[in-house]
Amino acid sequence: MPTSFLTREGYETLQNELEFLRTKKREEIAQRLHEAMEGGELIENAEYEAAKNEQAFVEGRIKELELLLATARIIDDKAPHGATVQVGCSVTIQEEGSPPETYSIVGAAEANPNKGRISNESPLGKALMNKKIGDKVQVDAPQGSFTVEIVKVD
Repeated sequence: MPTSFLTREGYETLQNELEFLRTKKREEIAQRLHEAMEGGELIENAEYEAAKNEQAFVEGRIKELELLLATARIIDDKAPHGATVQVGCSVTIQEEGSPPETYSIVGAAEANPNKGRISNESPLGKALMNKKIGDKVQVDAPQGSFTVEIVKVD
């Protein structure tokens, strides 16, 4: 089983989602199924089909979360000063002619580039891993290669 890297906050968020799905969401779907079955002919009952589809989705998500949390490794959200880029740290980079950009390096489950959280498995994340302040790093992204300089790691 591959290890999933999660911040403490991310771990707790996923645990809360799992608990919600196991309790409230399962109960809600069971109620919908019960009401749809009372509605008569199941073969042509659109509500029954919709509830069964949602049930399948929820059960799949529960299994996904259980596996993710079972293999999770909690990461520190701050690296020692002057350290290399690792999962859990924040890194400021600058591409020539552009303003600096700061990203948090997180596991794939928590990645959200719009919020400045990039996966250690993304092209940028992979390129930055184990590098330090002052390093110039070439990033091979799907849209093409580019070079950034690491300005700060914390």
